[in-house]
Amino acid sequence: MSGGRSAPAHRRHHLGSLPSAPTCQIWGSQSCPSWGTPLSSPLLCRDMALQNALYTGDLAKLQDLFPPYSTANLLLESRAAEPRWSSHQRGLWSLTYEEELTTPLHVAASRGHTEVLRLLLRRRARPNSAPGGRTALHEACAAGHAACVHVLLVAGADPNIPDQDGKRPLHLCRGAGTLECVELLLKFGATVDSQTEDEEETPLHIAARLGHVELADLLLRWGACPNAQNAEGWTPLLVACDWRCQSSEEAEATTARCLQLCRLLLAAGADADAANRDKQRPLHLACRRGHSSVVELLLSCGVSANTMDYGGHTALHCALQGPATALAQSPEHVVRALLNHGAVRVWPGALPKVLERWSSSPRTIEVLMNTYSVVQLPEEAMGLVPPNVLQRHQRFYSSLFALARQPRSLQHLSRCALRAHLEGCLPRALPQLPLPPRLRRYLQLDFEDVLY
Repeated sequence: MSGGRSAPAHRRHHLGSLPSAPTCQIWGSQSCPSWGTPLSSPLLCRDMALQNALYTGDLAKLQDLFPPYSTANLLLESRAAEPRWSSHQRGLWSLTYEEELTTPLHVAASRGHTEVLRLLLRRRARPNSAPGGRTALHEACAAGHAACVHVLLVAGADPNIPDQDGKRPLHLCRGAGTLECVELLLKFGATVDSQTEDEEETPLHIAARLGHVELADLLLRWGACPNAQNAEGWTPLLVACDWRCQSSEEAEATTARCLQLCRLLLAAGADADAANRDKQRPLHLACRRGHSSVVELLLSCGVSANTMDYGGHTALHCALQGPATALAQSPEHVVRALLNHGAVRVWPGALPKVLERWSSSPRTIEVLMNTYSVVQLPEEAMGLVPPNVLQRHQRFYSSLFALARQPRSLQHLSRCALRAHLEGCLPRALPQLPLPPRLRRYLQLDFEDVLY
């Protein structure tokens, strides 16, 4: 177990060498008259038979080892899996296997041995003991053993006690039993908005980081604050918008879960434009991660497309500076949504750099170019596109470079004029105009895979 703390010298007894008494069997009783005064501290046990029975959940063996009137208020000692550097007297350092302390109750809780847990509690195991920094309740929650969580809570385990890292049981719930564990903790008095001691994160922050929609919904129904801020000023909505996928294969599922979370949080009253300490807003983060559906959701809430973060970046900058994995998430939809909601266009002098970075996403280039009345690219711009990309998207790039510094079509110029006239209110104004659907889509920069 965690903690790595050694037992004090006065508690280092091998229980097999304890004085025997007719009523005490091998472990004895802490209140046994033959021992003198009652023991106030748990005893250290190195008996391998007991440890093996605990780790395997051998209830019959443990019933023999813990007969009536015995005590399970014991400490177990184990070695860390890897050696660690430790200092000694005279400044010497050595690699040693650090000894760590746990209890029988911790072992049973972490492995889901519910009946063993009940036996140990009947034998006076202390539910809030934390020799290594965690209680048995922390261990049961981290492993997702809901039945063990219930047994411990009924026995008086504190649902709000922090571990050595400042996390409460509610912050640690994982695994298949997460929802049941969380609901049990809340029913037994866990504080729904309790914060970790260093990061100051609530359980709702953690649910957002895990992408656990059902957990977030449960916490909100129990009154979790959707606008709680951690030490860096992040709200759960900011955390959800920063959810990233590890590969292009995960992109669609990641965005879908992110969208579910954001809808849930916004419906619960989350501030769609809350900023963290770096002045990053949900829109900045959703653009950087390429979550197009989340971007459209946030823009529909009325957030500004041109607000800058602490570094002077707008949402469009974030979208165009996103990671390569954003290609799998259709960055052109993010860029189009921002431009249709009044985002300031890219400075023409920066277009070659954008072309070089996003050449493998020709629709991103198309939607950007369709906001200008003239295609302003230097003569050497063709060399910025890799030959294989030029070949794969030959029709589009032929039309792009043919228009460099040439007049656009009258139809496109009319679109530019109308968009400029409706600037700032385009999403609200277009649905009210009696226009054919095809013309409306054209004004909204619908993709044609060619430039005119």
